[in-house]
Amino acid sequence: MTERIVLAYSGGLDTSVAIGWIGEATGAEVIAVAVDVGQGGESLEDIRQRALACGAVEAYVADARDEFANEYAMPTLKANALYQGHYPLVSAISRPVIVKHLVKAAREFGATTVAHGCTGKGNDQVRFEVGIQTLGPDLKCIAPVRDLALTRDKAIAFAEAKGLPIETTKKNPYSIDQNVWGRAVETGYLEDIWNAPTKDIYDYTATPEFPPAPDEVIISFLQGVPVAIDGVKVSPLQAIQELNRRAGAQGVGRIDVVEDRLVGIKSREIYEAPGAMALITAHKHLEDITIEREQARFKANVSQRWAELVYDGQWFSPLKRSLDAFIEDTQQYVSGDIRMTLHGGQAIVNGRRSETSLYDFDLATYDTGDTFDQSQAKGFIELWGMSSKVASQRDQRASGL
Repeated sequence: MTERIVLAYSGGLDTSVAIGWIGEATGAEVIAVAVDVGQGGESLEDIRQRALACGAVEAYVADARDEFANEYAMPTLKANALYQGHYPLVSAISRPVIVKHLVKAAREFGATTVAHGCTGKGNDQVRFEVGIQTLGPDLKCIAPVRDLALTRDKAIAFAEAKGLPIETTKKNPYSIDQNVWGRAVETGYLEDIWNAPTKDIYDYTATPEFPPAPDEVIISFLQGVPVAIDGVKVSPLQAIQELNRRAGAQGVGRIDVVEDRLVGIKSREIYEAPGAMALITAHKHLEDITIEREQARFKANVSQRWAELVYDGQWFSPLKRSLDAFIEDTQQYVSGDIRMTLHGGQAIVNGRRSETSLYDFDLATYDTGDTFDQSQAKGFIELWGMSSKVASQRDQRASGL
């Protein structure tokens, strides 16, 4: 039986050429796998037909938009996950769901190898291959660009020679990856980190310099998940899409950052994530009134480690699974409404309410009706500072003061 290789297929030049390139290099049959995670553009059926026209023996396509929103974006939201404090893991969280479908297709079609289009310099090669090794330990991995010398100029020449139904002349200077959670842009003139992004970089967001009138929105959460916007029930996917539209119109969610790649390279990235950043902002403010202080402090550390693990391709790792359990427990009382104003590139929270809030007006107020017993503060301060006071006295004795 001829060996079969499953290929993560985007429908673009490189992965279209990779179908024939892999076949000629290995003698294997190629099954193209396309997964819709809300990246927009062509229909899955058009992509499937192109894969078959480019030589794939089978084409597996999956509408994974709701799956991606429910099982990957929502855990990211619950974690308030921002890699290095900036990046909402746009690409990093899409790779595990794609991996899941790659492994599923490999089982369905009897493939022994999984292929992806990553280079040897980026993070995605790690995310794909570690995920594949975890879900399908018996499967092998190859990367045509990295392992089979498929450069862009060779891809164009191959496509023209074979008459493949793919655009080969348009040269976009940027590398772009996008899904419903956001959009990532890199390379080209952006590699000079002194160069400012130009307007043509952006697609999900309008320029914030000349915004429309402020847009006030109320986001309702149930146990950390958005369930309504302005009183209208929504699914997680619909919540992201609606805030992509409304926050994007106000220029919210533009991120320009130099980040530390897993392979040790610093890389300049431009991100657009209007829905993600608006939701994370709202969610964090709701947590501020519903999560107990020490739990919240510890969760901040957990969230940072969670983001690092996911960025580094460890979505399916035991530690990530354990951190998921902690984060999920913290969301028990994260229910309520957040009111925020979207305007001029900012998402500013100006109202909070929750039936499970820890905010006690009678304790917090300085007006008549204050129930806080201030007489207890003096003794508390004395005990709270006792260890530092005793240590200071020791230090002064030791120094002869």
